[in-house]
Amino acid sequence: MLKTCLYKNETVTFFDKGKGKAVVLLHGFLGSHKIWESTIKDLSRSYRVISIDLPGHGNTACFGYAHSMDLMAKCVKAVMDHLGLKKYVLIGHSMGGYVSLAFADLFPDHLRGMCLYHSTALADTEEKKTERMRAIKAVKANRRVYTKNAIKNLFASKNLKYLKDEISFASKIAKGTGQQGIIAALHGLKDRPSRDIILGLVKYPIMMVIGEHDNVLPAQQLLEQSQIINNKTILYLEHDGHFGFLESPRQSNKELRKFLRKCV
Repeated sequence: MLKTCLYKNETVTFFDKGKGKAVVLLHGFLGSHKIWESTIKDLSRSYRVISIDLPGHGNTACFGYAHSMDLMAKCVKAVMDHLGLKKYVLIGHSMGGYVSLAFADLFPDHLRGMCLYHSTALADTEEKKTERMRAIKAVKANRRVYTKNAIKNLFASKNLKYLKDEISFASKIAKGTGQQGIIAALHGLKDRPSRDIILGLVKYPIMMVIGEHDNVLPAQQLLEQSQIINNKTILYLEHDGHFGFLESPRQSNKELRKFLRKCV
């Protein structure tokens, strides 16, 4: 069921389905709660699944010129407080993973576990920050062209000709993201701090999903990062890019269920 609550006197939209222990799905850049459609269908058979439209995405309002990961995490906390939920597992795709790490930093006592779905605990390099600024210029010049190219880059190159429906699905969601929301997120992504220390400190289970053909985050870099996690689960998708739950949904959901059993 689609629901809303208020954060900073603005509307936050989220989808709430199923019963049981709570699992929170946080989409990536240019996404919305809708991107998790197959994951929600699968997990809601056993869990209460809350999928949130992050600030400036989906039907959730913008909150200013820049949306920091901390601001997004506080928005997530507002939703969970609205629902009266105290403990949950966060599953964050890409930008949603950065938000999950910010949440873990700000509100550590509320987590049963965390999944970083094609995400990293490291801050942007200087080169990547420059790339974000170029992206902002591209969005201002032609938002539709930018989103189309950005979504294609999230799939493994070899999958582009096989997954046209999935690409169309993700592209349609991306097209619904307004210019202000895109730019605010890019500023937040650029300025986020490293939070790798969290990976080595927490006791709850952490899962990392890694795509061998990820054009955004090199697989080897993520594998090296995973070594500091104490209670870890690694899902290595050898045929996929940055969108494992769309590129290999059955395998991804199966391993996600195994991970959730460890958490709850």
